[in-house]
Amino acid sequence: MAGAVRQPIDVASLERYIASNVPEIKVPIDVKQFGYGQSNPTYQLTDSAGRKYVMRKKPPGKLLSKTAHKVDREYRIIHALENTDVPVPKAYCLCQDESVIGTDFYIMEFLDGRIFEDPALPEVTPADRTEMWHSAIRTLAKFHSVSPASVNMTSFGKPSGFYNRQLATFKTISEAQAQAVDVETKEPVGKIPHFDEMVQFFSDPKTQPKDRATFVHGDYKIDNVVFHKTEPRVIGILDWEMSTIGHPLSDLCNLLMPYVTAISPKAVEIGRGSKAFQPGATEGLPTKGQLIDWYTEVAGWDPKPDLTWGDAFNIFRGSIIMQGIAARYALRQASSLKAKDYAVQMAPFAEVAWSLIEEWKKDHERARL
Repeated sequence: MAGAVRQPIDVASLERYIASNVPEIKVPIDVKQFGYGQSNPTYQLTDSAGRKYVMRKKPPGKLLSKTAHKVDREYRIIHALENTDVPVPKAYCLCQDESVIGTDFYIMEFLDGRIFEDPALPEVTPADRTEMWHSAIRTLAKFHSVSPASVNMTSFGKPSGFYNRQLATFKTISEAQAQAVDVETKEPVGKIPHFDEMVQFFSDPKTQPKDRATFVHGDYKIDNVVFHKTEPRVIGILDWEMSTIGHPLSDLCNLLMPYVTAISPKAVEIGRGSKAFQPGATEGLPTKGQLIDWYTEVAGWDPKPDLTWGDAFNIFRGSIIMQGIAARYALRQASSLKAKDYAVQMAPFAEVAWSLIEEWKKDHERARL
């Protein structure tokens, strides 16, 4: 998956830092860049002994938001979880000296396993497909069960008000992103549809789920976990930049989003909904209900009453993340080869969130009758 370096770094300077700070890694190193990593450029480092490592760094240039691209938070949570039963790669170092390669970065263990871009897992047997999804959701529930205090991480986030903080953060980020102007066309990225109405809905305390506080990953999904090379089990979780203490519903809805978008004609039309997740379409793929039950068994709470609200918020958030990739593309800072696609998809994806809000309102109107 690693290939040509699209965003060059000062390899000699990096080698000097590694030689002084990470003796496990033997210089000189060979550097390649992974194709994934829309937010934080991700590199494969191979040392002189043939061992592989992964480096994550902030993107180059002026950043649109001070709250995004927090590689230091990624390092901190991975390091804290190393001695729990949550599978994470070993973290070797965090460097916040920008004189080394221009931005903050950290280096972690390379997990020799499988990463699947398609959450329907078409490459595996139906039996393995079932167990891999079972492992993924059990892993999430185990992560949500780790007490922040037990790993000295109570300062990692606040114990209440998660969705209000999320809303305030993404509102600020989205307003900044909307003003980003394409360097060639001179057109602004613009607001996502129904932005103001959705902010009003999600901020209403009468609609919000009951507050909970656990660790949350922030982007937990199948292509952010690494599976064993041959066995149907998770051996590591990647991409921790949005991790914090918050409401576990957010991670659960993110993992289950393929089931939500698969039954949305608009999402399917723009390529953000997979027909493989439509009921009965893929042998061995668990139902959404099965996955929720498996999660509940381990996590110890039932998320079903709040799922539609959580799904709507998750897709709203997803449309703002798409808007961010579109904004970075406009400024030619995006590291993903697919960044341009997100600029086209962000508006109709926001419409999917709005349709879920309308569904939530209809359900609650019926409940009051």
